[in-house]
Amino acid sequence: MTKNRQYFIIHLMNSFKVGDKIIYPAQGIGIVEKITEQTFDGQSSRILHIRLIESNTLVVIPSQSAIEIGLRKPISQKQVTSFFQFFKDCEVDISADWKDRYKENFDLMKSGQLKDIAIVYKTLYFLSQDKPLSFREKKMLEKARELIVSELAASSLLCPKKISQRLDHILANSLRVLKDDREF
Repeated sequence: MTKNRQYFIIHLMNSFKVGDKIIYPAQGIGIVEKITEQTFDGQSSRILHIRLIESNTLVVIPSQSAIEIGLRKPISQKQVTSFFQFFKDCEVDISADWKDRYKENFDLMKSGQLKDIAIVYKTLYFLSQDKPLSFREKKMLEKARELIVSELAASSLLCPKKISQRLDHILANSLRVLKDDREF
């Protein structure tokens, strides 16, 4: 492990405190319940004990795995407005072959980044307006929406219902614009 990577892991792990909300990619929001130190092969390692809110599952993450997993803090309250603007403005491609689209969407979901998940959600939503989604894509659409709503609710003063309404409003307006563009 390079010194820069080691420093980044230590900095990331030291930034997490008991009680912090944390994003576990593709799983959603968790709460840091406990932080312990353990020694493996003579090396001390910081261990996060995270309770996933959606499933009430306890996961234990050693510091060396935090980066690979993609653990991060939720976006800030200030970033919520810019997220909605991104969601409104981001363009999506629904013309890809389903196998390519599924792999690309899967990789975006796995990244755990909110903007990547938003692209998956918007893409699958638009596609669902043209044709029925496969079972896997329906599940991915539902999971993407759940992840977006839960992170925005954790990052803002908005309740999940208001966030859902705002997402629906943006999608309806974007779909209307897309249909108008197709008519020309």
